[in-house]
Amino acid sequence: MRHFLSRFSPAWPALLLACCLSLLTSCGGGGGHHQPAAGTGSLNVSIGGLPAGVAGAVTVGGTASYSKALTASTTLTGLAPGAYTLSAASVAQGTGTLAPTPVTQQVQVNAGETASASVLYAAATPLALGLQEVASGLSAPIFLTAPPGDSRLFIIERAGRIRVMQNGNLLATPFLDISTLTTTSGERGLLSLAFHPQYASNGYFFLYYTNLAGDIVIERRQVSAGNANVANPLSALTILTIAHPTFSNHYGGLLSFGPDGYLYAGTGDGGSAGDPPGNAQNTNVLLGKLLRLDVNASSVAQPYAIPPGNPFAAAGGRPEIWAYGLRNPWRYAFDVPAQLLYLADVGQGNWEEVDVRPVGQAGNNYGWKIMEGAHCYNSASCNQTGLVLPAIEYGHDAAGGCSITGGYVYRGAALPELAGQYLYSDYCSGWLKSFSYSNGTASAVTDWGITNVGNILSFGQDGQNELYMLSGTGKVFKIVRK
Repeated sequence: MRHFLSRFSPAWPALLLACCLSLLTSCGGGGGHHQPAAGTGSLNVSIGGLPAGVAGAVTVGGTASYSKALTASTTLTGLAPGAYTLSAASVAQGTGTLAPTPVTQQVQVNAGETASASVLYAAATPLALGLQEVASGLSAPIFLTAPPGDSRLFIIERAGRIRVMQNGNLLATPFLDISTLTTTSGERGLLSLAFHPQYASNGYFFLYYTNLAGDIVIERRQVSAGNANVANPLSALTILTIAHPTFSNHYGGLLSFGPDGYLYAGTGDGGSAGDPPGNAQNTNVLLGKLLRLDVNASSVAQPYAIPPGNPFAAAGGRPEIWAYGLRNPWRYAFDVPAQLLYLADVGQGNWEEVDVRPVGQAGNNYGWKIMEGAHCYNSASCNQTGLVLPAIEYGHDAAGGCSITGGYVYRGAALPELAGQYLYSDYCSGWLKSFSYSNGTASAVTDWGITNVGNILSFGQDGQNELYMLSGTGKVFKIVRK
């Protein structure tokens, strides 16, 4: 039998051989390596040790301001010859951390060659938290905040002063002193400060304090034109005054701008035990509520407007109300990445609670004085229909405490393994705890072993989202890695 090639032209074998040689050449001999373009080099970066779904954090920097962030193994091509530095950062895995080895390394890339570097991740030592003292000698530091991105700390003293800490130093001149407008009788005083989201351009900030008559005042002020560390003393505009008759406690006291750009205010129920007037469940009064106001065009003629979506804007209650059924909210916090609101409400005599709800959910009834925590306050009248029950609660005992101090969800950069956890404390016990929240459930409650720092008056958050604890000893502590 004749070979099947004999049926074709005598030139066919030579043509077939040429094609095969051409294919071999185009495949680079079958080696599969990146061949650097003329005059440039390549860098093969291997990132290992990461579980599925966990991204690395490696940055490659080099000549001509070259910078490239990597999350997994890759080969970088077209690199100018020279020295390149790889910097690797720890990454979070659950509540633990994966640490890189090495943290930094330098690699030489040559023209026409492929250099190699590797980073290996492994489980690091479990996170331990400690407190770093950053200020002392203060008078009842009740709140701490800063404009976004600002390196200064603004510390509220309950007697009416706002102190500025700049470059680690407490400035002698207060940012603002309204001590002649308030008193510290009972739970009164200057209780919080909120910077307008456009503070960098408009200089507006808002105060929550009690006046000499004991009523709640929400007020707008403005920074001085010529000194960023001093407020303009003549800039006051009263936004809202809320009557608080009879008792000198349960003022709530936190102002905060929500992710929607509106100003929120948490008010207490008016004081004493058991909310005698029934304010918290009465939607025709502003005590025992979370209020929501539009202050973006405030004027003497119209200090605030009612934002769209407020549940009683049309009828059924005061239009300023966003949520109700609160005893003494101390404090609340918006977690913008997760779009959740965390609200700590001080209990009567048995239970402390933290409620967690979606940011945009209006009209929530948090239950007081039908409920204390998840328990009926009065079993004879305990209709729980439509009530929001706590995400977590704890009792008044030796292991618990007496009065919750709400904090924040951690979103800073220094403690990545703490990201997404809500931190809180207790005024009497002074411990520091946290929990995670997802799919409607709180989990991973952790006691961080913090003790002996005095009565915890409040938490604070700086311009880089790092967190602080404020003590009745007059000290401010930053939460740090131990």
